[in-house]
Amino acid sequence: MKKAQIAVLGVALTAGAAAYLLMPSQQQQPTQIVQTVAPVVDNDDVLVAAVALDYGKILDETMVHWQAWPKSSPIVGVIRKSAEPNAIQDIKGSIVRGNFMAEEPMRKDRLVKGPTAGLMATLVGQGKRAVAINIDASGATSAGGFVLPNDRVDILRTYRDEDAAKAGSPDAFVTETLLRNVKVLAIGPNVQTENGKTVIVGSNATLELDPKQSETITLAQRTGQLSLTLRSLLDAIADNKVEEPTPDTKSDDKSMTIIRYGVSTSARPK
Repeated sequence: MKKAQIAVLGVALTAGAAAYLLMPSQQQQPTQIVQTVAPVVDNDDVLVAAVALDYGKILDETMVHWQAWPKSSPIVGVIRKSAEPNAIQDIKGSIVRGNFMAEEPMRKDRLVKGPTAGLMATLVGQGKRAVAINIDASGATSAGGFVLPNDRVDILRTYRDEDAAKAGSPDAFVTETLLRNVKVLAIGPNVQTENGKTVIVGSNATLELDPKQSETITLAQRTGQLSLTLRSLLDAIADNKVEEPTPDTKSDDKSMTIIRYGVSTSARPK
């Protein structure tokens, strides 16, 4: 090979080597793994129900336990360990006056404890009275036995019309509605339904009334037979207030219903 060719080849090799060195590195850069650090949540133990708790349940230490809970939680009224470290022992023996689901935070306003913490007293609303009335144990005067605790009912009174009887109708009876939308606290000794019961039988019904309504029902029970008519679940009156029947302002009809021998007729008082 001639010297000139060798020189040209040397120059080419040198130029190629220089160009290769000047090229950006083609080597793959190592992948950087970014680890996300979980934010630190400031927790405080909260007392929760260990099992589902129903009305009237008497608490013991096995029915509740402490559960970590964010301090920033908007739930108010819960029992926090930082404020009440001995809460489990403090609420032992309390009566539940509102249902709790398992793992639901406990609230003191739904518990009651003390010498006057009877079961029925925990169910009666503030300013109300529990009034028991006699009913047919077979259910004949309680919607066929299908009135259950926490249902809403109307209270009817059936009594003998003495004036109609004197007029020669020995079986003249009058039925009138005394109160509407009354809450049933208990049927017999039962204050709640258990195991899917759809019928509860008892010889009395305990109703939630205000003091004046209690007087009305107590007197009515002495002068006639009281019956309960079950209201529809969808037919609730606003605010669940008990209502007294009012006269129909669109009509001057003051007639009453008289039942003679099973036949219903209307009559106007003289």
